[in-house]
Amino acid sequence: MQTPLESFIDHKAETGMQCGNYSIDIPKLQKGEQYRFHFDATACVGCRCCEVACNEQNNNPADIKWRRVGEMEGGEFPVFTQLFNSMSCNHCIDPECLKGCPTNSYIKIDKTGIVVHDDDTCIGCQYCTWNCPYEVPTFHEERKIVTKCHMCHERLDVGQTPACVQACPSGAIEIEVVNVQKWLDEDMVKNANMPFLPDASITNSTTRYTLPENLPEIMKEMDEHLLKPAHSEMPLVFMTVLTQISLGGFLALFLGDVMSLFGFESANWIMALLVMLPAALGLPLSALHLGRPFLALTATKNIKTSWLSREALALGVFTLLMNIVVVLYIIEVPQAIRVFVELITLASGVYGIYAQSMIYRIKARPAWDRLTTNMKFFGVTYIGAFMLGLVAVVLGMLEVAIPLVSLGMLGALAQLFFTYEDIRTLSAEGKNEYQLRRTARLYDENFKNVKLFRFVSIILGGVLLPLLAIVFLSSSSFGVASIALVLSLLLIFASEISDRFLFYSTVVPLGMAGGFFVGKSR
Repeated sequence: MQTPLESFIDHKAETGMQCGNYSIDIPKLQKGEQYRFHFDATACVGCRCCEVACNEQNNNPADIKWRRVGEMEGGEFPVFTQLFNSMSCNHCIDPECLKGCPTNSYIKIDKTGIVVHDDDTCIGCQYCTWNCPYEVPTFHEERKIVTKCHMCHERLDVGQTPACVQACPSGAIEIEVVNVQKWLDEDMVKNANMPFLPDASITNSTTRYTLPENLPEIMKEMDEHLLKPAHSEMPLVFMTVLTQISLGGFLALFLGDVMSLFGFESANWIMALLVMLPAALGLPLSALHLGRPFLALTATKNIKTSWLSREALALGVFTLLMNIVVVLYIIEVPQAIRVFVELITLASGVYGIYAQSMIYRIKARPAWDRLTTNMKFFGVTYIGAFMLGLVAVVLGMLEVAIPLVSLGMLGALAQLFFTYEDIRTLSAEGKNEYQLRRTARLYDENFKNVKLFRFVSIILGGVLLPLLAIVFLSSSSFGVASIALVLSLLLIFASEISDRFLFYSTVVPLGMAGGFFVGKSR
């Protein structure tokens, strides 16, 4: 009579199971093929041996998980279904991590299709952790870089089994060969999706899933009751707001210079210097967000596909050109030359803020991937008009001050509308409503007071105080008008900082279901 071990060995031999073997026997790749994972949800027992084996193989601490196990459940007693999903990198055909990385630190190996990460060039910006709809890349606090699954490609190259495959006691994880074009044309829609996973077509994921037959119509995440804020990203909060203020101020400066051609009072070098300072302060602050801040300048390497690279380059050029404009005012070059340089400067700033907003238009984070993100990023520019309006009041330039303050008020009203729409549409039914409504919950349950402050402060600082300032300006009370505008600037700056804080803190990613044991995520 066979022992249980002998019976299992015979079963493995008969079925060709890869688990428990040091060596792996898979077909050689042909043209148009790549390796992929196969996960059999009918076999997984949720033991998490794959997680442990992966961490041991790659010397990762307990809170860094390249392979994670999530849980779902559905049905009603006694017809009840519990479902596990063991997931690591899906080695996508069109990986979003690779497209978004500003330093080209992701490589899709041509020969195998495996997506690997070049640790040496990573600056730890963590943009890939936002871009990946499966939240696969993980920031390693000790190494200050992002790391991820590489399918143990060094082991595969010498015919050895990846750690997770080898460790799985039930043979739920396997390595397969897939024909890429056939997968895209015929099989991906029906075999690459699983309950609570992002749509495979976002990145053309290659992982094949085997699911139980007759799954309950209603499934739920085991951790759906758990909801926590995302990282606040404070360096990015200040960097984005400050650079947007500079754009608004420079737009007002440019318009003023153009209007001076028609007899209005001209702008001066003091105004040019003040609108440049927020961007000059904000851009270096962004380096504090990086794991490796001293490598910040390498963030412009991937202009071809990364909005982050485009933003870094465009805003760097914008700030440099603003410095040149300050010099042009000081040395009093002909106005036509100055206006031409200002036009080029303005164009670079507009593109820079557009690229900045597009960084967040990613499918993996539904609350960000909306038109209101673009509108609100450009909406902050109204503060620049108020800033120049205050300078005009201090310098006694009444005919300039009132139009600038009025322009700022119009911008504040527009920003108020964008903010209202941004929050209102979180409750709309449709695609990704689960994540959007969880974002709405964070607004109402975790940040109710911050949300209230946002609305009160923009109304008071962006409309009522400026209106009061205009009244005092009309009666030549420049001192009281200056005080009102100073208070206005402080309030609206705090208002935009609070709104940007909410922007980062309330986003809910697509991710993986039931991942309350998955370790750290950004």
